[in-house]
Amino acid sequence: MKDIQWTWIVGLVFAIIIAVFSVMNVEAVPVNYIFGTSQWPLVLVILGSALLGAAVSGFIALFRAFKSKHHTKEVAKDLEAKDALIKALKSEIQQLKKEKNIKQIDRGGESLSSDVVEVTPPENREF
Repeated sequence: MKDIQWTWIVGLVFAIIIAVFSVMNVEAVPVNYIFGTSQWPLVLVILGSALLGAAVSGFIALFRAFKSKHHTKEVAKDLEAKDALIKALKSEIQQLKKEKNIKQIDRGGESLSSDVVEVTPPENREF
């Protein structure tokens, strides 16, 4: 919120500086167009240029905001899809754990752990 307030304050200061500068320069100046020239008061040239610059900046800001909002929606959809995948995988893990427990009960409580493997050394045989 404070960033927005500072932006408005800085914008207002620049607007006042431009207004004072343009009011001090009221003589007519030639403005060259592609197809000709004309005489315009400098105050109108300065204010028109400032307003045109503000309008272009505003359109660029709107475009960026629209693009950012669109990107945020895409990321939210991706997040929802990944959350659904995580939920499905957790459910599958729970189901596999239940099946493992059922198999252990059917075998009389015998451990089915694949982490521990007993290795017996071979007998000493001579050929």
